[in-house]
Amino acid sequence: MGRIPAAPVTMKQCLVLAALFAVISSTAWGSKLSDPVTMSMAERHDRWMAEHGRVYRDEAEKRRRFNIFKSNVELIDSFNAAAGKHKYTLGVNQFADMTNEEFKASHTGFRNVIAARPVRKGGFRYENVSATPASVDWRAEGAVTPVKDQGSCVAAVEGITKLTAGELISLSEQELVDCDVEGGDQGCSGGLMDYAFEFIIGNGGLATEAQYPYQGVDGDCSEEKSSPSAAAIGGYEDVPADDEASLRKAVAHQPVSVAIEAGGFDFRFYNGGIFTGECGTYLDHGVTAVGYDEASDGTKYWVVKNSWGEDWGEEGYIRMERDVDAKEGLCGIAMEASYPTA
Repeated sequence: MGRIPAAPVTMKQCLVLAALFAVISSTAWGSKLSDPVTMSMAERHDRWMAEHGRVYRDEAEKRRRFNIFKSNVELIDSFNAAAGKHKYTLGVNQFADMTNEEFKASHTGFRNVIAARPVRKGGFRYENVSATPASVDWRAEGAVTPVKDQGSCVAAVEGITKLTAGELISLSEQELVDCDVEGGDQGCSGGLMDYAFEFIIGNGGLATEAQYPYQGVDGDCSEEKSSPSAAAIGGYEDVPADDEASLRKAVAHQPVSVAIEAGGFDFRFYNGGIFTGECGTYLDHGVTAVGYDEASDGTKYWVVKNSWGEDWGEEGYIRMERDVDAKEGLCGIAMEASYPTA
């Protein structure tokens, strides 16, 4: 049987093929440009500026910020190049053009003097718990609001409200910032969640985020915005200090406010994986432990909700190694944990 001759290619088919080739070529070229290896540092900075909406006041400021960006990115690239040595990766996030000092001043409470924890006579209700689940994630139970780009000490209050009243309500951090002037905890940015809980109890609760929206700066306390309160707590308890086992008992039952040291380079640029980096115990940031689990390689970790927006870490969360040799826990996570009670 003879070979069937190929159908002639029409002009329309040629145009389609040409268009398809153009699309494939442009996609490949775009991918190449997106690859940090093939882009100059200046190109990476310009793309980063566009992605994060960063605008500088003049060329001198842009040059200064570029040099900071370049230094940070080079350290991030160097860390990630040794991927097999780490359980986590770093990323060029929204903080890439900031110095360490600027970052600490704006996103941790390092300027605060960490005061002594209030002396409390209350007990620890989970002390006699003999068994806890192998893993817990309060996000899966609907007890955690979306990640905010702000403080996070109200997350534990939101959690207990959901568990006791069956309703998840996003509460106002700004009310704490504006109105908790006697506690001096600046929305518990310095890790003193106990003072925030004391304020919430004395205040009769907190307004919703919609009522009293976050502004990112200290303001005057607004009685109009703060009334009526949307959720209240009856009290709070402290987890025994320097005891990760007790912290696990508490987290097994509800989200728990914890204080950590978060000003280190690796923590600032954490991008994913189980964080095992070096950090101290100078508690400068309040976050919320919302679960725990164990990885396939046997590494145990806490699931922690941060307050630096969803672009940071794992959509705003970090997995931090738990049951470490230090009694304080990694980054001091077991030093000053507390939780509200209904």
